[in-house]
Amino acid sequence: MAAVVLLAGGCSVSTRHVVKPGEAPGPALTASPYDLQLRYEQETLAVNSINATVSMKLTAGSAYSGVIEQYREVNGFILASRPASIRVIGQAPVVGKNVFDMVSDGKTFRIFIPSKNKFIEGRADLRRPANKPVENLRPQHLFQALMWDILSGGKADGVLFEEAEEGNSRYYILTGIKQGFVGTRNALIPYGFYISRKIWFDRSDLRVARIQLYTPLGNVDSDIRYADWQPAGDISYPREITIQRPGDDYKLEITIKKLTLNESISADRFVLEQPKGTELVRVGEEAKEQP
Repeated sequence: MAAVVLLAGGCSVSTRHVVKPGEAPGPALTASPYDLQLRYEQETLAVNSINATVSMKLTAGSAYSGVIEQYREVNGFILASRPASIRVIGQAPVVGKNVFDMVSDGKTFRIFIPSKNKFIEGRADLRRPANKPVENLRPQHLFQALMWDILSGGKADGVLFEEAEEGNSRYYILTGIKQGFVGTRNALIPYGFYISRKIWFDRSDLRVARIQLYTPLGNVDSDIRYADWQPAGDISYPREITIQRPGDDYKLEITIKKLTLNESISADRFVLEQPKGTELVRVGEEAKEQP
């Protein structure tokens, strides 16, 4: 087992209460910030690859946008392997025909949509929301939810600790903070700290219940919820994962039906070539901005 990064920069403790009238929290387990981070890092390092049969339900649009589109549930397969490879295939129920096929290596993404005869590719770090929220779905968003990053332990980073209550549930929260930098012509200049992520632990079992990822500007990038933890060999893994992307205006609910962890996955299974006769759309290029 690789060495575990421990708390850096000290701990700060605070308490948040969001309890509705008449509701009382149930029994709660206790743990120290050190124990929680150790648990999180161990679970993170224990998963190196995922081979899953899943069902997925995408909701594009939100109440604030005034556009809510409920897309039908599709079955599919997810392959993921560290450091950043993922492939996601969605299939129509009953007939098993591919609805989409998408891959990412953490640097670029490629998506094939047979019904539109389109092959889409672009940089994984491109942040240019499409007019239709469903077109903001990217394979690397799923990788972030399925394969966690460890909390950084650099000298300029730190982890804060707090308690929280929502409804009749109690949580511990670890908040990872990072040093921000401004690029100049000759150097990177530090300008302060920002929240990189919040990890919520359900105090009924000390399992990770939620991970919120933030941009350096303080916006929520991904809000990911986890439920129905079950054994997968010697490791436990959630079977219900919900990804909310406020900036991209969509929510994806994933139910894992069959799961294999840490098997060897050949590199060619993450290769997606453009089929002949399809239209190539390079997202971010002025000539063809819209998929």
